[in-house]
Amino acid sequence: MAGVSTIRDGGTAGSTSHRIRSVLAIRPFRRLWGVTYLCSVGDWLSLLALTGLVSKLTQSYQWESFALSLVVLTQLLPGILFAPLGGVLADRFDRRRIMVVCDLLRGGLFISIALVGTAWWLFIANFLVGCCAMLWIPAKDSAVPNLLRRPDQVETANQLGLVMTYGISVISGAGLYSLISGIPGYFHLQNTDIEFRIATIAVMVNGALYVTSAILVATRIPELSGRASAAKRDKGEREGFFAMLRGGLRFAGRTPLVRGLVIGMIGAFAAAGAVIGTAKLYASSLLGGDSTFGLLFVAVFAGLALGMAIAPQMARRLTYDRLFGVTIVLAGLSLMLVAFAPHLWIALIAVALVGGCAGMAFLTGLTIVGSKVEDAMRGRTVALLQSLLKVVLFAASAAAPLLVSLVQQQTITVFGHRMQVDGTRPVLFGAAVIAALLGLIAYRQMDDRRSEPILSDLLAALRGRSRRGSGVLIAVEGESRADTSAQARLLASALRSAGHRVLLASDPDLDEQRLRNLLTTADLAGVRAHALVAAAVRADVVEREVRPALDTGSLVVMERYVDSPLAHFSAVGSVEPREMEGLVDWATGRLRPDVTVLLDRTPVGSAGPLDAVGHHWRVQRLLTEMASADPERYVVVDADGTVDEVAERVRTGVLPLVARASVRPVVESS
Repeated sequence: MAGVSTIRDGGTAGSTSHRIRSVLAIRPFRRLWGVTYLCSVGDWLSLLALTGLVSKLTQSYQWESFALSLVVLTQLLPGILFAPLGGVLADRFDRRRIMVVCDLLRGGLFISIALVGTAWWLFIANFLVGCCAMLWIPAKDSAVPNLLRRPDQVETANQLGLVMTYGISVISGAGLYSLISGIPGYFHLQNTDIEFRIATIAVMVNGALYVTSAILVATRIPELSGRASAAKRDKGEREGFFAMLRGGLRFAGRTPLVRGLVIGMIGAFAAAGAVIGTAKLYASSLLGGDSTFGLLFVAVFAGLALGMAIAPQMARRLTYDRLFGVTIVLAGLSLMLVAFAPHLWIALIAVALVGGCAGMAFLTGLTIVGSKVEDAMRGRTVALLQSLLKVVLFAASAAAPLLVSLVQQQTITVFGHRMQVDGTRPVLFGAAVIAALLGLIAYRQMDDRRSEPILSDLLAALRGRSRRGSGVLIAVEGESRADTSAQARLLASALRSAGHRVLLASDPDLDEQRLRNLLTTADLAGVRAHALVAAAVRADVVEREVRPALDTGSLVVMERYVDSPLAHFSAVGSVEPREMEGLVDWATGRLRPDVTVLLDRTPVGSAGPLDAVGHHWRVQRLLTEMASADPERYVVVDADGTVDEVAERVRTGVLPLVARASVRPVVESS
């Protein structure tokens, strides 16, 4: 194990590579990530391939100048019209089947473009491809959280998806198009018809990518369907299409979290549209040309990438709900600097800040949808945001040049630098004010910690302080209560002897018995009733003992904290593991251990049906799978042997990790 990684409150202080490995270790997600690569390469390749084919089909300078705009427009328009439909379908039908059908249709449409070979069918088919994309995206995005093991992995999964969509696949798509387009040069071909044939080949390759994606989704990722499909279909049939559409809009309007998310996204997209619509003229106002425009373009995307990269670190210092609103407000304030920038270098820094804040806000918004919006509503929420993205971006980018044209240009001198003041400055300033105000409203809607001042919280975040204390939570897990109890006491004693301030949290069995005595009128015979009692016990221990100790910087040792109860109830088989994980996350406030000691021993059964050897083997297997999925957080100890022998192994594995952790030893007085 490389060190102690903090997995607390949904964030992780482990290395980026560790977080990525933990998510990519999940086979269904890894395969979906590969499918995302194929489809994203197809999306970017289609822009270039169709633009080139339009030029070859029309042989007209006027058509050539509008080729890219028309291709983009025919792909954007379906987002305005069909995104809500995609959300309802994602929440009503089997998401895997939706993705397969849409990919097959997209592949067939691209192949038909190459076969028909006319400009009018190219634009019609491209519009239909955009319609399929608007049905495919909500189904894919809403299914991703269901493939993950823990809610705190949603953010990393979104990062990987964005890197794939807007990074790796862009380079791959452009490179593939260059490779195909260069075929005549490689073979020294000079046929007059060769360029048209090469453009046709690029479109055919595009169709093949989507067909391949459909085959992979249909045959290699059955987990996309999930067990909830039948229930979703039954519910959809009862509600009906328009009832589900209205229900999604009501959910967005009545839920403060989603309402704030929508309001903030409107502000962010409006500002982005204004920047897109004025970018070329703004570069001219800085007395620059195409090179200045290129630098601004690079700055905003560099900032966007950096913002997405540091969002997880910021999320450990501010809650997601606060971080989303704050970053949009900061993006608005940065855009004000862009509006007043008198010099190129100031403008570049300000534009990079806008991109960085936008990147953090975008990733945080996706994470909120994936981790906090229930599965039954997730598809419609994703579709609503997709629709807003298209509508607001289109409206703002179209309105901005019209507003710019209303202001007369003037040239002024600021601090010795000549600056051209035209309509781009007031338009950008207005967009900045709108973004800041809507970001503030979104923050007020979503803030879940109003008792804590945002200013002190933000200053602590900027100083690099975690929003929780510097303590370390150590869990001792295993299939035997006797083993975990003995080893937790001995580990706490060893840590105290090493000079650390240590809290041995309450014994869960004693607390459970105390709670049972209070619930004398309740029937606790069922597995779900036992699970609820166990969750209530852990919620009480976490709030009463664990969190206060962590906030003061103490080491906390607790036996059978999360993993053992999860494994035991999951081994019974009547409760879904995902249901149990959601219950545990709610009960503990998503507080996860920094280090988990797993006592690995050969199970020994005793009398009673639930204590049978088979049950204990299933529990041990589930615990081992948990450790394999997140190896850097676990210390797996051979628990076969005497108590003292096992205790020595535990000390050997844990003490070096604690010594490297950011906890200052404090010698306790007797």
